[in-house]
Amino acid sequence: MSSETSAVKNLDEVEKSSQLENYDDKLGLGSLDTSDGDAALQLVGAQATVHFSEEYNRKLRRKLDLVIPPISAAVYFCQYLDKTSLNYASIMGFPIVNQNYNLVSMAFYLGYLFWEFPTVYISQKLRLAKYLGGNIVVWGILLMLHASTDNFGAFFALRFLLGMCESCVAPCLILIISMFYKKDEQALFGGFVAYGISFYAGNALPPYKIIYILLGGLAVVIGIIVLIWLPDSPVNASMLTKEERIAALERVRNDQGGTENKKFKKDQVIEALTDPRTWLVVLSTILTSIPNGALSNCNISPRSKQTLILSTPGGIIGSAMVIFCGWYADKKNERMVPIVFALIPTIVGAAILIGMNGSSNKGVLLFATYIIGTFGSALSTIYAYNASNTGGHTKKVTINAMTMATFSIGNIIGTEIFQPKDAPAYIPGKTAIMVLLIVQLFVSFLLRWINIRLNRKRKAHLADLKAQRGWTDDDVQKERERHAFADLTDRQNIFFVYTC
Repeated sequence: MSSETSAVKNLDEVEKSSQLENYDDKLGLGSLDTSDGDAALQLVGAQATVHFSEEYNRKLRRKLDLVIPPISAAVYFCQYLDKTSLNYASIMGFPIVNQNYNLVSMAFYLGYLFWEFPTVYISQKLRLAKYLGGNIVVWGILLMLHASTDNFGAFFALRFLLGMCESCVAPCLILIISMFYKKDEQALFGGFVAYGISFYAGNALPPYKIIYILLGGLAVVIGIIVLIWLPDSPVNASMLTKEERIAALERVRNDQGGTENKKFKKDQVIEALTDPRTWLVVLSTILTSIPNGALSNCNISPRSKQTLILSTPGGIIGSAMVIFCGWYADKKNERMVPIVFALIPTIVGAAILIGMNGSSNKGVLLFATYIIGTFGSALSTIYAYNASNTGGHTKKVTINAMTMATFSIGNIIGTEIFQPKDAPAYIPGKTAIMVLLIVQLFVSFLLRWINIRLNRKRKAHLADLKAQRGWTDDDVQKERERHAFADLTDRQNIFFVYTC
């Protein structure tokens, strides 16, 4: 009788053990293959063995902030000027007009779309900052070549190639940093630079060619700076000592986002494609990118030198919104609410321009044009959403590529929003922008609700697991550290917390 009881007991233990193993596999708690993990494991291992003081981490953060944010800001600043250079050139004697102008504008995003997935795959295999820097130097040369021709075909080809080179910027920098810096200075600086150049009265070169030479030269300089000084990851950052590299990795271990991993993993691609949040991010991107393509490539007011300087207050307001949304996103640990903040002024501005079309109240109409550009910070917040809500390196680069490919599709569509036949009021285009961004409000709230729900379910699973295994808080922390650099996706890693 006792032997039968013992057998039953052993059978129960085996069954319970099997259930726990299945549970572990489901929640990312099974045996971890460290050879398949992030490069960070080679430096810090699966378990934290060194702990650094708050003061040490503050000093390290200041050291990083002196290099990474300024260089990243310079890259985005340069990209912004490059993409809007066509808009500036249109006021300075640019020879391509009407529908051909729209086609040349579209060419940039066609190149962007064509090369987005290949560039993301290539960047995963190479050192990120070096690949990014090389592309920036090439795009600077291409931009300067814009000054060598007056031909539509040549301009189309150059813009296509420019889009290919610039398609790597956001994916690379999203992987290097989780938030954008200093984008608030781009619109303001761009307006004043173009305004000053527009008064050039020499005969050697048309003003639009000068702006291409200057902006192209600036891109080459920034590309060289990236090649020399921007680190690829904490693992091989030459600006840091070995101890500082370890500290930099330990500082982000609890985020569960991981670092770089050179292995392309098919299962993570499949997970990215089957995750409903991925397609909501794609939808968000296209809803925001269509207005971006429309407004960044077409002046809806008369094209003149005065247009450039009058657009500067709009740049200041847009810059203020970027600063505010970035501050709010970090302070409140939110991603979707700042997007709503960015969209509402644009919706209001578009409604005013539509409702008061033909009005003699120029002040109100001018105010509407100033606030219509605030939606721009929504795009950067979407990129930040990807960075903080995706685990697994291959999954992360896949979603980044899908986001940026959708960005280019939206901008291609956007170049056709303002049609010459609708001038000067462009009511259909303004209406389309307003409707798209209203839909985006609802998508943002849906994404936020999904993440809150996932966090609640994950918290309940973790509490259940803790009770089953009899873990203490220290045990949970050890498991969290063990999984941080195992290159698990957010679905696979029970310790991953979504940002709403």
